[in-house]
Amino acid sequence: MKIPVLEVRNLSKKYGGKEIITNQNLVVYEGDILGFIGPNGAGKSTTINILTTLVEPDEGTILFRGKDLTGGSRNFKRALGVVPQDLAIYEDLSAYDNVRFFCALYGSKGAELKERVKQALLFVGLWDSKNETPSKFSGGMKRRLNIACAIAHDPNLLIMDEPTVGIDPQSRNKIMEVVKTLHENGTTIIYTSHYMEEIESLCNRIFLMDRGIVLEDLEKETLKEKYKAKGYANLEEIFLHLTGTKLRDMEG
Repeated sequence: MKIPVLEVRNLSKKYGGKEIITNQNLVVYEGDILGFIGPNGAGKSTTINILTTLVEPDEGTILFRGKDLTGGSRNFKRALGVVPQDLAIYEDLSAYDNVRFFCALYGSKGAELKERVKQALLFVGLWDSKNETPSKFSGGMKRRLNIACAIAHDPNLLIMDEPTVGIDPQSRNKIMEVVKTLHENGTTIIYTSHYMEEIESLCNRIFLMDRGIVLEDLEKETLKEKYKAKGYANLEEIFLHLTGTKLRDMEG
């Protein structure tokens, strides 16, 4: 039986009178890697900002493990890790101190904090560079440090917003290995990307929206079978058919 981790019910949001999200419903189940995709302007960023409690919805309810977040989100924030598209690291602090700072925000201290920082840096392959500052890092190393900062407190749910944008293929492959290992270790993941091969390789479910409306929310293989009968051979073709846009064309 699938266990719901995060539930979104009848979510709506307007900015300046324009509806960005319309009556959105979503369930993220324990063990999912949910591919959260859509064209620019689809409402993805607004949805993520609402899910991370940065933005209040105009209407709707969000439940974390069955409990309404409007009644208090402290436990949710402790269970949540966020890898933002824009790097959330301090260029003038060492890699170690970056991870230490973010992990300490969740209440870790002393020996526990030191161990969490070490394990996070080892996990992303940056322990040997722990004393270096990100200003000396490649783009791929900065992205991996961004991930380490988000996972050091051992979140149950991880939102990864374009974690491989703007980096070389080798660094992208490394990050994809990290994502797969996080999933194998029990982390539930919401994953956005402009690279359909990442969605294809990593995700078991696809949540596709456009202009604030949910177009599809299906298991990946179920979605592919549904559109195979209509003559669409892969996720890229399905995306183009439903949105009129190639996913890769939206990068940058």
